[in-house]
Amino acid sequence: MTTPLAAKIAREFGTPAAVIDMDRVERNIARVQAACDAAGVANRPHIKTHKSPELAKLQIEAGARGITCQKLGEAEVMAEAGIDDILISYNLLGDEKMARLGALRSRIDVTIAADNPVVVAELTKAAAVAGRALPVVVECDTGRKRAGVETAAEAIELARVISTSPGLSFAGFMLYPTESGWPQAQAFFDEALAGVRALVLEPAIVSTGGSPNLKNLGQLRGATEHRPGTYIYNDRMQMAAGVATLDDCALHIYSTVVSRAAPERGILDAGSKTLTADSGGLDGFGLILEHPEAKIARFAEEHGFLDLSRSNTRPNIGDVVRIVPNHVCVVVNMLDEVVMVRGEEIVGVLPVAARGKLR
Repeated sequence: MTTPLAAKIAREFGTPAAVIDMDRVERNIARVQAACDAAGVANRPHIKTHKSPELAKLQIEAGARGITCQKLGEAEVMAEAGIDDILISYNLLGDEKMARLGALRSRIDVTIAADNPVVVAELTKAAAVAGRALPVVVECDTGRKRAGVETAAEAIELARVISTSPGLSFAGFMLYPTESGWPQAQAFFDEALAGVRALVLEPAIVSTGGSPNLKNLGQLRGATEHRPGTYIYNDRMQMAAGVATLDDCALHIYSTVVSRAAPERGILDAGSKTLTADSGGLDGFGLILEHPEAKIARFAEEHGFLDLSRSNTRPNIGDVVRIVPNHVCVVVNMLDEVVMVRGEEIVGVLPVAARGKLR
């Protein structure tokens, strides 16, 4: 069954189309901002999910302290739109990036993360281009095994190297604890804090991260800010993590059933180019609101393969269905624009201005 809004979306924009419910977006922004305020930590939202200066400004207007970007290109887009106070939570290397980072730092407040002395040495070049000090936070691995120094001793030493490097200033620590690893993160941070204080250094920023960690908000004693990203839209992964409900999911993919070649299968016009092959560890590749027992079992680039064997209701050819993605951040990065709605009304189209910024 196709809802009236879905029919209108398909008629005016075609499918597949990404649609965001602005009432839900604004409610998600307000809810997490209130949670940060109550926990006594600043909200520094990660824009990797929405990649939109307009939505970043809504977050800042609601009380966020600056934003977080994963890539330098994202930060440049945000700065061009007039956004200041940006944390780039990624190791940057190379003369080309140092020139761009220096130019960015020369006109806005930007802080950069580093987890090794090679990156720190490179960052001195950016500071020279900027003509003013570049603040650097030490990225710490407290169990996720991604980037970050693995011991407090390494964090202390890297803080010392930053503080003695030309043009750089030690700004603090950046952590992304696992959802169950906050006691270990606390022990790591406490040791690192004592060590840098022995060097007469003080962290102005102690940044924790992740929408799945919103349930742990404020648990790290000494934290000054949190970096949630996905919360603005939410997805099946956030529902599975217990930090969002179906009603909190603000982005849906509208997709048309284009084939029903057999009773227990069908084809959507949304394939891996739309919903992505990132399952997020979940069963299937999205939740179809009209047919929740149906499974998006696999993809080709332009085909979503439906397994309808468990579904009590089955779509017809031509039906437009609404899908909650598994991992919305990856979905948005493949889109040029999203359609904005309120209730049953289309209210505009929002460019995904910072999509595809690999560098």
